[in-house]
Amino acid sequence: MVTRDRRDTVLRALAQVPEGVPVCLVDNGSQDGTAAAVRAAFPAVDVVVAARNLGAAGRTVGAQRLATPVVAFADDDSWWAPGALERAAARFAAEPDLGLLAARVLVGAEERLDPVCAALRDAPAVLGFVACGAVVRREAFLAVGGFDERYGVGGEEQRLALDLAAAGWRLAYDDAVVAHHHPAGGGRPDRPWRALRNDLWSAWLRRPLPAAVRRTVRLVRSAPPPVAARAVAHALRGVPWVLRERRVLPRRVEADLLRVEQGA
Repeated sequence: MVTRDRRDTVLRALAQVPEGVPVCLVDNGSQDGTAAAVRAAFPAVDVVVAARNLGAAGRTVGAQRLATPVVAFADDDSWWAPGALERAAARFAAEPDLGLLAARVLVGAEERLDPVCAALRDAPAVLGFVACGAVVRREAFLAVGGFDERYGVGGEEQRLALDLAAAGWRLAYDDAVVAHHHPAGGGRPDRPWRALRNDLWSAWLRRPLPAAVRRTVRLVRSAPPPVAARAVAHALRGVPWVLRERRVLPRRVEADLLRVEQGA
């Protein structure tokens, strides 16, 4: 679980964790006393206080510290439904090629189905997920590098999904594995442009040139002009490292991704 400056929210989320489940909480530089409050209320939780805000990469730190073969992610405003973790663990034990399991994420008190999950239900291939509703095989997750710190939060899932698939791991969606997500009010005003920037980075890091160009045009045209302008400006700052780390997907994964995009 990762958190930042949401002491009360994370305490409520931790109260939902089933007894006996090992938990690592990565505190991304909170200034509201989160770490001390969690240690006092939940002494069994392994609390890691990061020296800076690692964003989604805090999950990678947590996975490194845990010794379990399977790791379930949660945000400070999400929790797993009763029985969900047991079902997920059973699937990983029975399916040795399974690298990531995407859960059915229900949002808010109304329990609305997350739009990403709605798309995954009928997708020809699973190449995406909602981070707070995902369970990973630890060795697979760490072998591909986990979440990239440069991505921050917002759209960080795409590149990880592609890298797992490229490494030969299977991704699956399971409607019977349920996670609850109650987003805190207000949201993050910078999230739209960060998510778009990250989608652009993922396209240029992993897609063949024609597909990367098509994806860029589609993403930029579909976003509000101010969001698109800011996202592109920030994406361009990453050109040196993107070119340095560019690694095109295997043809089988690119073919699956094209089928997913054509069905969207």
